[in-house]
Amino acid sequence: MRQRPLLLLDVDGVLNPFAAHSCPEGCREYAFFPGEEPPVRLCDAHGHWLAALGRDFELVWATGWEDQANTFVAPLLNLPVLPIVRFPPVPFDPAEKVPAIDAFVGDRPAAWVDDAHTSGALVWARSRTAPTLLVTSDPARGLTATMVQELLHWRTAL
Repeated sequence: MRQRPLLLLDVDGVLNPFAAHSCPEGCREYAFFPGEEPPVRLCDAHGHWLAALGRDFELVWATGWEDQANTFVAPLLNLPVLPIVRFPPVPFDPAEKVPAIDAFVGDRPAAWVDDAHTSGALVWARSRTAPTLLVTSDPARGLTATMVQELLHWRTAL
């Protein structure tokens, strides 16, 4: 059986529109980390969208949240426990994601959704022989229906 392509998901700026001035419509705020502002904002629609994407992709956390994404985010979005790309301890420079992601994906097709793709990520994506898609989110909006359609279209074109 052929493996599904990987879908690498960041949390902050993708599922958590942290940069919005107020809680975006359709999102709820969660105080997972008391004393930290702003609270984490999650959109119920993201759970449905990710479930649909999970039929065509293998979903993977690619976030500094690491295990906390499975602890806090996955249950609220009705996601199963997902594999995790391991990064250096937080805080780390976004450029440090690329080597860890490269090692994790190997030669598999991969789409990566993040709000902070670096120039190194762009170079990495262009240099891969396996199909690769970078989708950059606005950290004030997060994942959108348009982005989901872009991912599904890319998957269909493989």
